Amino acid sequence: MFARLGRWSFRHRWAALGAWVSALVLITIVGSALVGSGYSSEMEIPESESASGFDILDEHFSAQGGSGLSGSVVFQAEAGVDDPAVLASMTELFAEIETFDGVTVLSPYGEFGGQQITADRSTAYATINLDPGIDEVESTEIGALIVDALPTVDGLRIEVGGAALGEFEPPNSELIGLAFAVVVLIVAFGSVMAMGLPIAVALAGVGVGIGAIGLLSNVVTVPDFATTLGGMIGLGVGIDYALFIVTRYREGTRHGLSPEEATVTAMDTAGRAVLFAGLTVVISLLGMLLIGLEFIAGLGIAAATTVAVTMLASLTLLPALLGFAQQRVEITRWRGLIAAGLVAIALLGLGLKLSMLSLVAIVGAILVILAGFAVAPLRKQVAHRAPKPIRESFWYRWSHLIQAHPWRSVGAGLVVLLTLAAPVFGLRLGFSDEGNFPAETTTRQAYDLLAEGFGPGFNGPLVVAVTLDSPAAAASLDELTTALAATEGIQSVSPAMPDDPNAPEAALIQVIPTTSPQDAATNDLIDRLRADVVPAATEGTGLTAYVTGFTAAGVDFTSYLGQRMLVFFGVVLALSFLLLMTVFRSLLVPLKAVVMNVISIAAAYGVVVAIFQWGWMSDLFGVEPAPIEPFIPMMMFAIVFGLSMDYEVFLLSRVKEEYDRTGDAANSVADGLAATARVITAAAAIMVVVFGSFLLEDNRIIKLFGVGLAVAVFLDATLVRLLLVPATMELLGDRNWWIPRWLDRILPTLNVEGPTHLGASDIEPDSEPDNRPELVSTH
Repeated sequence: MFARLGRWSFRHRWAALGAWVSALVLITIVGSALVGSGYSSEMEIPESESASGFDILDEHFSAQGGSGLSGSVVFQAEAGVDDPAVLASMTELFAEIETFDGVTVLSPYGEFGGQQITADRSTAYATINLDPGIDEVESTEIGALIVDALPTVDGLRIEVGGAALGEFEPPNSELIGLAFAVVVLIVAFGSVMAMGLPIAVALAGVGVGIGAIGLLSNVVTVPDFATTLGGMIGLGVGIDYALFIVTRYREGTRHGLSPEEATVTAMDTAGRAVLFAGLTVVISLLGMLLIGLEFIAGLGIAAATTVAVTMLASLTLLPALLGFAQQRVEITRWRGLIAAGLVAIALLGLGLKLSMLSLVAIVGAILVILAGFAVAPLRKQVAHRAPKPIRESFWYRWSHLIQAHPWRSVGAGLVVLLTLAAPVFGLRLGFSDEGNFPAETTTRQAYDLLAEGFGPGFNGPLVVAVTLDSPAAAASLDELTTALAATEGIQSVSPAMPDDPNAPEAALIQVIPTTSPQDAATNDLIDRLRADVVPAATEGTGLTAYVTGFTAAGVDFTSYLGQRMLVFFGVVLALSFLLLMTVFRSLLVPLKAVVMNVISIAAAYGVVVAIFQWGWMSDLFGVEPAPIEPFIPMMMFAIVFGLSMDYEVFLLSRVKEEYDRTGDAANSVADGLAATARVITAAAAIMVVVFGSFLLEDNRIIKLFGVGLAVAVFLDATLVRLLLVPATMELLGDRNWWIPRWLDRILPTLNVEGPTHLGASDIEPDSEPDNRPELVSTH
């Protein structure tokens, strides 16, 4: 199948290219115009006390707020909010906001607005409720309209609060990763064409994948940041997958194969590994559907869609592009090298929002290309250094150095990983809030004003939703509010508000904690109210009360995911073990791979906890301490599992082939490492920068994902692949490939590397020219 697919795409390259261009246009342009997107960050609440409380609110108090998005306009006046000039300006503003489609304003100057003004009358806020049909994109536009409508009055400060109304700037930090990818690929492989093919394939896959996510968001719940996450992952794996196939293609042409046969061979070897690795990532991400929550499922579907599309691009579009490039993959002229460097500078400028630098670099690249047709030196090919035999390479010597001291190597690697993993024991799952927005944003300023004027707990009020078995039970509501007010950790309690004063069936009580929504003390307060205070105050009264609200819902959401996380991890690790055992016909290889994956991922978690929860180097990373969002460990685990499987298969398949061919356990490890280390190192370096560049985004969740994935890939490609793997394989020797005969017989055959493969030790200098520029070290 792989050979036929590669041959068809190579021979029908115009048809394959046309199909991808058509898909890109139809999905991203036509689909967006005709269908649009329906992103939603609303998280459904699993069956819990919070969910029961919201059911009561929806049934009996729907007129109080509805189920749409909301925000606020917070203002502080030196002369007080009742000053005539302030009163006139703010009343006019609220009237203008209410003219916006789908917007309702609850003004502090209204009949029931007294609680929206601080006791000293210096600060107040208006609640901005949006109709349920308004999505995040539209709410952001409404927020921009509100900002534009804000009046200017001396001594009056106005901020627009709520994430729904916050400004959103499309991320462009992935361009920094692209710029770095251009440089790394040229340095590693010395070919502009070999650099351009993986990047082109990755961009095509990400473009179609993000367009597909937008269309899917109309069918399933997909959060708005899923496109950024999908782009981050798709760009990284897309470059990786295409890079592995291009590397095999070049290996084939250097051994005398025609471009078509080299493409077919690359597809029948590396193409199989790409499909295996890609499907593994997709399956692990889709495993999040088992959690049973639409929000989590949407994240998994979005990420899996991008990975699947980039994998498909590597298997269909890349062979077509190889058909166009053919022998030019090995030719690099000075004009192309200089132009590629200028393009990298342009991408870096765009990523850093230095538009003038980008413009100058782009113009320079165009001029260099044009001059290349007239200036003879620019048409010359770049000279390359003479290559070294594979067994004289740095990586071969490195492997034997590690194998000569296996226990020391294992010990050193484990000490580093376990030290980094130590903070994971202090992991606290929970949700950050507007208090973690950048300090300069109006969303954060509004949050701080509310906390300053009404107390830190005001940004995360609790709601006690109560049902009455009879109207007579209303007499006990005062006892409940008194018990709540007397509870340590509660700042204020509102009077009980019945749904019907004459014949009440339900009531709600607002509770303001003394601590912020993400404070651990607030979680403890919720647990104490549910376990002790509320049951004691309602026993025998005919009242049934539930502690709810968005802060309480976050606690329930976190608890729900926490209970299922270990099960999810177990399923993913079991799948990893079974797949690797089937591929390599071994018990110990997959077992130590699973153990090392767990340790390296735990180390990545530890770094995330230290930076984002404990606040280490928070000024450097531009974040403030907060709990770790409960879905992030799950997502990181699924993604890193797939990526580590990618490198695992690429390295160990070479080692296994050398062992099967020679029976030499020690040299097979060194040969396999030497043949793959440069590609793995280059691919990992690109991924680390692609993921790490997302630190430049404002969204805390995107930053967290970027750091976690960058650290995980770095550790996996260095300490694990280049230190622990050769050391542990040396300790186990021939036992690496042992498997009971009865188990070998019942396992299905899963040939990842295909029937055609070149031995690493067969690659000699005369058949594998080192294609790197002279100015680059051969190591």
